[in-house]
Amino acid sequence: MTKTISLIDEFPLDDNLIYLNHAAVSPWPLRAQQAINRFAIENVYQGACHYPEWMAQETHLRDQLAQLIHAESTDDIALLKNTSEALSVVAHGLAWNRGDNIIISDEEFPSNRIVWESLQQQGVELRQISLASASSAEQALIDAMDNNTRLLSISSVQYASGLRLNLPVLGEACSRHGVLFCVDAIQSVGALQTDVRAMQADFVMADGHKWMLGPEGLAFFYSRPAAREQLHLHQYGWHMVEDYLNFNNRDWQIAHSARRFECGSPNMLGIQALSASLSLLLEIGMDVVEQQLLDNSRHLFAEIRATKNLQILSDTAEGRFAGIVLFQHQHIPAAQLYTRLMEKGIVCAARGRGLRFSPHFYTSEDRISEAVRVADGLES
Repeated sequence: MTKTISLIDEFPLDDNLIYLNHAAVSPWPLRAQQAINRFAIENVYQGACHYPEWMAQETHLRDQLAQLIHAESTDDIALLKNTSEALSVVAHGLAWNRGDNIIISDEEFPSNRIVWESLQQQGVELRQISLASASSAEQALIDAMDNNTRLLSISSVQYASGLRLNLPVLGEACSRHGVLFCVDAIQSVGALQTDVRAMQADFVMADGHKWMLGPEGLAFFYSRPAAREQLHLHQYGWHMVEDYLNFNNRDWQIAHSARRFECGSPNMLGIQALSASLSLLLEIGMDVVEQQLLDNSRHLFAEIRATKNLQILSDTAEGRFAGIVLFQHQHIPAAQLYTRLMEKGIVCAARGRGLRFSPHFYTSEDRISEAVRVADGLES
């Protein structure tokens, strides 16, 4: 880790809180707040006088995202509002035939389910495959493919159970079967090292407000060039054409890059904050971030195993977990446990069949241990 970076300074969280909810919305690092403050002051006193510098920051963010996910080119990255928008671009951009089917798991967050359910009126079948009951989650998804399968859409890490999927295995199978591969990576980008080329993904999307430590309202959408050409556009505007700064151009053409999915003005405020947050992750190095995050999960597993009243629900096998740990109290229902922990300043979430803790790489083991101690000590 770069010695000049002080995580205590970067994350000056309230001493009365133990923040274990990065799988929902993360706190910003201090540098993100500072970037927003600078941008706000500039807007108040100078307006858009330095707009070319804002555009340079937008370009820099695309560079950062390409580095973060190992995209071949920044041309493959669009900046959209959220993961749901990106999934909708895919779902309603492809030309479907009656009888086509889509494969997802039965554990998906609604963003990666509702959008595919909306296609059923076009005669598209949605297959929701059970992961918990399968000896191999990947093989269960692969076995569900047939000649009518057009697309597999899966979360890299399941939001409730915390199950981590082997994406290269799925990507190779999709390539072999001629199936498009779509990855909702919101629960892994910023937490784990990500390589969109190694996973052979056609589409990858993720909001910035979880493990990337950024604000809500800004997401990236990666699309492989050949797959991008299969998506019909339903939104048009000044920003999604080639030569988009030539406002008098009447003979416009759709941008060849992923910018074709950005119909209007960019979210410059969000760009400032997310770029600052990503600078922290990239300076530290995603290999270090991943190692410390996984170590925190292992520490959380060990602490829960040592309790009297708590039981782990997540898969603890190496390679099967990331930052999410789901557990239950043997005597207190999850909803009640959530309320009581929140009252004590332990920020968490009730998900699936239990209570979800999601510490990030910078969370101290002492804070994790304290949260487990409090949860275990509650009486029904």
